[in-house]
Amino acid sequence: MWTTFEQIFPYAIAFTIPLLITALGALFSERSGIVNIGLEGLMVVGSFTGAYIIHQLQELWPGSTLALWVGLLAAAAAGALFSLLHAFASVNLSANQIISGTAINLVAGALTVFLARNMTGSGNIRITTGFLPMDIPLLSSIPVIGPLLFAKTYLTSWLILAVVLVSAFVLYKTPFGLRLRACGEHPQAAEAAGISVAAMRYTGVIISGAFSALGGAIIIVTYAGEFTGTVAGLGFLALASLIFGQWKPLGILAATLFFGFASTIANVSQVIPSLTVIPPVILKVFPYVVTLIALIAFSKSSNAPKAVGEPYEPGKR
Repeated sequence: MWTTFEQIFPYAIAFTIPLLITALGALFSERSGIVNIGLEGLMVVGSFTGAYIIHQLQELWPGSTLALWVGLLAAAAAGALFSLLHAFASVNLSANQIISGTAINLVAGALTVFLARNMTGSGNIRITTGFLPMDIPLLSSIPVIGPLLFAKTYLTSWLILAVVLVSAFVLYKTPFGLRLRACGEHPQAAEAAGISVAAMRYTGVIISGAFSALGGAIIIVTYAGEFTGTVAGLGFLALASLIFGQWKPLGILAATLFFGFASTIANVSQVIPSLTVIPPVILKVFPYVVTLIALIAFSKSSNAPKAVGEPYEPGKR
């Protein structure tokens, strides 16, 4: 049993990281007062941009990891720009944020597949090589926790974990975080204190777009290696993780790890001998069933920002 757990855990971390950074981006957006259900579309934009840029650069710089880092940065920039559509609709036009997010999902999926087909002829974009899993010297030799946390790990995993810690500090220990949270809880009071609610909400949505696209690109450079026009519903799982984690960074970390394990069981079950006895169809639906159960169980105790999803009207009391 322990051997099976050791086999699964590194895969679970790899599946968790894209969920984690995407859900963290959604946290910034919703803490500012804007619901962003366009996470799936933003992840697709990031995976497309990252795959295309890396594919082009790897032809120029064979064997260089610099192409991977440039691709990740380009994906984050593309996601930030694409999220401006949602920010403009939600802030300037006071549009329904659910409909705007749905439109982002639809437009992003169709646009990226169209571009990929015109660029490659097949709709798929494959990179030559991504980041390789590695064992951290000395730390991977620690009994019990070494094989779990420090073996077969990616550089991107540690980068995102650092981003989580920095984000928690920014949200709860800095003036910027206080202003952002104020705009999601009491925007009228924030306005009275001289805070630009529109600017803070734009900032939250842009951060959400950058982080979500980064999550999509990380999928390409770790375990996928190819853009196929979809991220298999991970954007919606990230949204579920945000709710399950009660809109708190460390809660989101725990929730995404939980869902990451569920996704791992579904995706690597056929190569784990002890799991092959379970019918594949049960394992495939397992993460989605777990998501539904978790949302039902925690929906009544959810602690969402009070003004999230409400268009802000300046001067309204």
